[in-house]
Amino acid sequence: MVFGYHELGYVCIQALLKLGAPIIALFTHPHDPGEQVWWRSCAQLAGRHQIAVYTEEEFGPQWVERLQGWAPAVIYSFNYRKLLPRPILQCASIGAFNLHPSKLPAYRGRAPINWVLVNGERETGVTLHHMVARADAGDIVGQQTAAIEDSDTALSLSRKLTPLAADLITRLHPLIVAGRAPRIPQDLSAGSYYGRRTPADGRIDWNWPARRIFNLVRAVTHPYPGAFCFAAGRKLFVWEAAIEAEHGKGGEAGQIIGVGASGMRVAAGAGVVIAKRIQFEGGREIPAGAVDGQTLVEAKWKLV
Repeated sequence: MVFGYHELGYVCIQALLKLGAPIIALFTHPHDPGEQVWWRSCAQLAGRHQIAVYTEEEFGPQWVERLQGWAPAVIYSFNYRKLLPRPILQCASIGAFNLHPSKLPAYRGRAPINWVLVNGERETGVTLHHMVARADAGDIVGQQTAAIEDSDTALSLSRKLTPLAADLITRLHPLIVAGRAPRIPQDLSAGSYYGRRTPADGRIDWNWPARRIFNLVRAVTHPYPGAFCFAAGRKLFVWEAAIEAEHGKGGEAGQIIGVGASGMRVAAGAGVVIAKRIQFEGGREIPAGAVDGQTLVEAKWKLV
């Protein structure tokens, strides 16, 4: 029985199907109308393979009794947004397992792909682990590691991790059904936990160092809500950025110090950021170098 959503859920279900795993049901989420949907539909994949699909998100006693009656050997959770309660986990005779897109015990919790970029990490990974009532805290079955490059965004990093997730399922599902899944205890004291992010978390503070601003922009750019600030009272999104300098003072934080073919040069708390693609709220996204830079510099425009 699978609880799955998003591209990570899709590739893991694909991997199970290729192994011939008999999936008795898929529990998934309907798409949020506010999301930019770039991933393939787990529900459509299940439908093509005659797997029953459910979008229930609350599991009361009647649902628990129903799932117990189905007697699943294994429960998998792949990018499912709800924490499964203990009575659901206990329905599986062999065990319940979750695929988490980080190298546990680091980045337990929500939005780990965004958080590793926000925090400037140089590597991350995927972890298959035994599920317990506490989020992402069960013993580890296996992990894969991926390097994070400066060119990575949340989207590109997601696409790096999905094949690693599918590979973990391909390698470890046979061990799980044979009752030989490894159990490597997590040292939670050595890890970290992060909560969900909201669009408001995309606010740029130009007093930050250039590297931190750059990391935020790439962590929340398309298909996420975007990093933003304000210019002359108007909300301004920065969809792509680069670092010109990481040290020194290019000017007062937030000051536009030049606009050219490479983009809009903005002083940070330390260093200089080049805003490459921007968009005023309600307008269209444009290359930052296309704006009238001379006017902005002479008017001493400041981003806040």
